[in-house]
Order: sequence, then C-alpha cells, then structure tokens
Amino acid sequence: MLDAMSTVPAPNQPARLDDIPTISAISVIAEMLSTMLHEGLGHAATAILTLHASGTLCTLAWSSPQDSRLVEAGGTLVNLATALICWLLLRSVRNASPTLRFFLLITMSFNLLAGTGYFFYSGVSDFGDWAMVIQGLQPHWLFRTALVILGIVSYYGAILLIGCNVVRRMGAAQSDARRFRRLLWIPYFSAVFIDGVAALFNPIGMQYVFLSALAATAGGNCGLLWLRNYIPRRIQPCPAQIIPRSYAWIITAAVLAAIFIAVFGPGIHVQG
Repeated sequence: MLDAMSTVPAPNQPARLDDIPTISAISVIAEMLSTMLHEGLGHAATAILTLHASGTLCTLAWSSPQDSRLVEAGGTLVNLATALICWLLLRSVRNASPTLRFFLLITMSFNLLAGTGYFFYSGVSDFGDWAMVIQGLQPHWLFRTALVILGIVSYYGAILLIGCNVVRRMGAAQSDARRFRRLLWIPYFSAVFIDGVAALFNPIGMQYVFLSALAATAGGNCGLLWLRNYIPRRIQPCPAQIIPRSYAWIITAAVLAAIFIAVFGPGIHVQG
C-alpha cells in the first residue's frame, strides 16, 4: 500500500519529465534569435538605415567605424521589444502546445534578461552598449549610477515576470525544484554553450569572448538559476505542460546552430 502511494505524483507534479534534448534545442534557437536580433536588427540594421554605415556583423558584436547613440542603444531596445511581443503571444495562445509555450517563454526570458541586464552591466563596468550611449555625458558618475539603479529595478521585474509565467504557462509548482531546474537551468547552460562556441571564431579578439559574449550570456541570464525563490506564493500553476521529445525542434536547432557558428561566428561584412 505504501509503495503504491509513493508512486502517486503530488498535486500538479508531472507524472513524466520534460525532455532534456528538446528543452536544449528550443533554448539554443531562442538564444541565437536573441543574439542576432540584438546585433543584427538592433545594431547593424539601425546603423545601415540611419548612418548608411558598413561593417562586420558577428555573434559577438556589430563593428563599424560609424556609430551613434541610437545604434548603441538599438540592441537593447530590440531585445525589450521582442520580449514584449513574446509575452503578449504567450498570453494569447491559450491552446498552444507545450513546446510552443516554452519557446515563447524562453525567448521572452533571454531577450528580457539581455535587455535589462545590460543597463546594470554597463553602469557598473563602464563598458558595453550603454556605456557608449552615455559617453561624454556629464556628470558621468550620475549617468552610471542611474544605469545601475535602472538595471537593478528592471532586472528584478524581469525575473518576477519570467517566474510567474513559468508557473502560469508551464504549470511548474514552486515547490518542484527539480522541474524548475529542467525548465530554467538547462536553457541557461545551453545559451552559454552556443554563444561561447560561436564567439571563439569572432574576428575582434579572444578577450571579448569573456568581456562580451560570456559576460552578457552567463551574467545576464543568471537570474534563471535563482528566480524560483522570488516568485510570489499566491501565483497558482496551470495544469503541468510537459515538453515531449520533438525531433523537429532538435534538427532545426542543429541546422541553425551550424549556420550560427560557421557563418556568423567569424562574421560577415555588411555594406551600407
């Protein structure tokens, strides 16, 4: 009798586990999308449209002799806009499959953490996009302090939004630490892996693998590792949305990752 009872899942506890390869595949696609939106649409496209600039686009950066404050801010603004779109879609697609729900959720997460995390990073380090945005503005210490405060407040809001949606959209009970690790830790390490590998081939310099790629990915997404502790207890989970094995997502991720590393890792020249 006791053995039989021990096999019964707790309330909202999934009877089977989410598929790790599929979670990894979806996460890799979401991180590549976030990175290329930041560099390609946010920086490169803005530079081409506003300055008619030419430069090199890689996974690590947009490099051009012509830049402006708008170009530097463009990456973050595109990430935040993408996060908003994903959040609105996540709220509206009530009958979506677990894999689509998770794709929208983790894409929202990567874009939101990248966007809000950059304020704090640039304010503390005086390096990166928003350091360039405030370059020359005086008193400089005040603008850096404002970035740090904006970063802390917006990043905290981001982890609350992500955590609440993990519960509401994926049905992860807050007490289920194992499922939170699958849904958030695996994406974290998948993102670090794909951005780190692609950055090894960058044309700018190996030091930027640590200063930019890993700082933005490992540091910016670190909230995924601990946000479970900050989710309000009143948030009620939906029925558990278990992510099944999907070879379509896995194959798509493998193909896109090869392009991401081999083509955009070393960079491509874009003529404005």
